[in-house]
Amino acid sequence: MQNIMIVEDDRALSGGIALALQGADIAFTPCYTLAAARQQLFFGTTPFDLLILDCNLPDGNGLALLRQVKAASATPVILLTANDMETDIVTGLEMGADDYITKPFSLAVLRARVNTQLRKRPAPHATAYRQAGFVFDFLGMAFYKNGAEIPLSKTEQKLLHLLVENRGETLPRALLVDRIWANSADYVDENALSVTIKRLRTKLEDTPATPQFIKTVYGIGYTWAVK
Repeated sequence: MQNIMIVEDDRALSGGIALALQGADIAFTPCYTLAAARQQLFFGTTPFDLLILDCNLPDGNGLALLRQVKAASATPVILLTANDMETDIVTGLEMGADDYITKPFSLAVLRARVNTQLRKRPAPHATAYRQAGFVFDFLGMAFYKNGAEIPLSKTEQKLLHLLVENRGETLPRALLVDRIWANSADYVDENALSVTIKRLRTKLEDTPATPQFIKTVYGIGYTWAVK
């Protein structure tokens, strides 16, 4: 299933876009204000595969949201602009927009451009782990928190995979070091594990000092807490 957010205050146009793009494997989230879009993007549980974004919205300019999205993720963005707003197009492309289309527009053209962007971005595998706003696609090496992509190193991916795969169980430090750095030619001590745990917590936890998910079991190791 691919998820598309449509940020457009004209409800009839928003509905028409969804109708033109509808398919068995596509779900739509309409948002009519920037505030609603931000809530879904940064605090919701759905990772979005594409954002269709109007530049002019009741509570501000869509380019402000574009800047936030591109700073936090690689989610493709197609801008919708008025046909006389060349400045918005140039600014949007410079800020990282993946494409644009001017109003009024052909829904067939929009559909073709949407399909082009969706083909560029692989959807998370069906086996992706989902919990509390997280989506961890270990096969596709794509990781999200509240819809925003999280960049993880290969070592961080290995550690996270072990913890999530054995969620609810306490994994000893020695076992984690052996499994993660088994093929390393260099000597690795347990301090490397502590550093990697700290980095993961910084990227995943809202309050790394009091982790909610990567728990320390003192004297033994770590566990991925199950809600």
